[in-house]
Amino acid sequence: MSSSFSEWRKLPLTLSELCINTTLRCGQSFRWQKLPENEEWRCVLHGRVISLRQDASHLYYRAYFPTHPSNSTLPTPPLSTPPSRTGPTVTSSADLTKLNGATDHSLALITHYFNLDTNLTQLYLQWSELDSNFKKKALKFTGIRILRQDAWEALVSFICSSNNNISRISQMVEKLCINYGVLIGTFDGYSYYSFPLPETLIGYDVESRLRELGFGYRAKYIHQTAVAVTREREGWLDSLRNPEYPAFGVDWAPGGEMAPEGRQGYREAHQKLLGLHGVGPKVADCVCLMGLGWGEAVPVDTHVWQIAQRDYRFGRGGNRSLSKATYDAVGNHFRNLWGKEAGWAHSVLFTADLRTFSERLGTSKAEAKINQEDVEARIKIKAGVAAKRKTIDGDSIVEDKMTQTRTLPKRLRRKRTHSDVI
Repeated sequence: MSSSFSEWRKLPLTLSELCINTTLRCGQSFRWQKLPENEEWRCVLHGRVISLRQDASHLYYRAYFPTHPSNSTLPTPPLSTPPSRTGPTVTSSADLTKLNGATDHSLALITHYFNLDTNLTQLYLQWSELDSNFKKKALKFTGIRILRQDAWEALVSFICSSNNNISRISQMVEKLCINYGVLIGTFDGYSYYSFPLPETLIGYDVESRLRELGFGYRAKYIHQTAVAVTREREGWLDSLRNPEYPAFGVDWAPGGEMAPEGRQGYREAHQKLLGLHGVGPKVADCVCLMGLGWGEAVPVDTHVWQIAQRDYRFGRGGNRSLSKATYDAVGNHFRNLWGKEAGWAHSVLFTADLRTFSERLGTSKAEAKINQEDVEARIKIKAGVAAKRKTIDGDSIVEDKMTQTRTLPKRLRRKRTHSDVI
């Protein structure tokens, strides 16, 4: 491995709180590459290559910065988490090292990107109490987190998702990065590129070039959307974000009061996204959920509509098609059932229905009981503050331990009385 990577560090984190092998394969992000020889995952985030691997009790990470970064200055991460969510401290003295002349905020970035300041075990228990169907399936799919992605990357990626599968979307996104992104580094025969900025996709020949690369009708949508976003003021997409889940380095702020159809900020963001080329209701909700941090966004496609019909009695009144009325009804049903993180709970059920993970549904009752006991035992995760060197597979490890007592705010802990969809 290139000596330009930082040394391996590790973060105490159980598979119930984060499972990267599920989270990075369930159709949220399409740029993570898994190295088959060593179970290592890599992706370019904020101008650096992040490398991850995991065992039952720890997440291991390291980073590579290019010698001459071409990206703009990276933001300084906030030094505290909002009062409504407590979790890992986002910076530590062990993490703020110099790598190729840049300050390494990789722990803060990973904490932000994977939403690690939210107690997932408690959320699963809460959703299981509210929904027997969720409880039946979720124990086999613990550790699924909604990623806090770059809004522009999420927008383009989900435009590519139209009438497509995860494998082909990943291929399209990779072609975009290779042809219009910036090379960050090459390791073990793999090259890693940044995601292209909007201004790099506005040239007169971009649409024709993307068609040559196999994007089909999506080429026009990507080019026209890049032009529209570039013409808006700088930071327009990020201005649509849920302030409770801001972009990396931006301070937290309240996101507004929840309503059956979602908070006002979510509804406004959804409506503005619909004005972009190639963005329909489902793509807009994917971007709201996985790019803008609106947890109540529930993307409804034909697959989710089938889940709603099969498990939640939709379509039994004669309306069996996915119309705008049924789309909204499914979303509102799940928002009332699961609350402000309805899209997160929906994503767990969506993942459980993917053919890729179908073998998990055969888990034995004994295994399910063990999972249940593990979930309940880890509602509070505590670790002392320390940093000490260890080795794993011959690599140097810096262990990042931190006190983690994560408690949902009272307004999210109470049992909901409304019924909600998707």
